[in-house]
Amino acid sequence: MEDLKVFTDDILVRLYADGNNEAFDVLLERYQNRIYSYIQNIVKDRDLANDLFQETFVKAIVTINERRHTGKFNCWLTRIAHNLAIDYFRQAGAVTQISCDNEDLNILNRKDLSEATIEDNIVREQILSDVKQLVLSLPVVQKQVLEMRYYLNMSFKEIAEATGVSINTALGRMRYALMNLRKIAEENHIVLTM
Repeated sequence: MEDLKVFTDDILVRLYADGNNEAFDVLLERYQNRIYSYIQNIVKDRDLANDLFQETFVKAIVTINERRHTGKFNCWLTRIAHNLAIDYFRQAGAVTQISCDNEDLNILNRKDLSEATIEDNIVREQILSDVKQLVLSLPVVQKQVLEMRYYLNMSFKEIAEATGVSINTALGRMRYALMNLRKIAEENHIVLTM
């Protein structure tokens, strides 16, 4: 087996997208300190920085698997981290105001502000049912991490402590869970979008 550490980021991203999971491990090792320090410098909170760090790499995994990654990997990864930190601050201090003074904004004719139709509700229920079945088909440790993160809203630090593993192991299990969900959905022609 060749040493993946000698490859460029672009090659490692391609290898990972083609199914070589060790390629992502090399990318994680290569950038984890830099990305964590960047986030920590913005948020000034260790636990929050850990959560945003983990979310950054989960988002990277999803994007690479969907073959939507473009540009220089380290810049792109830093941009994900930056956006997640900014989103956190927006959500934490957001006071949503809608003004009718803006003529370009027609709040009476926007689907995202209206109630769902019966069809929307049926599709949403079917997607939720499909996801539940997909999650049940995962290996136990992957299902456990996924449920703790998305259903119990636990941080990766809390998941690591609850399961007795390192944060990187918890992240790895989440990564494999997402990959397996996508693979099973594709194999069974299950569409998970509205």
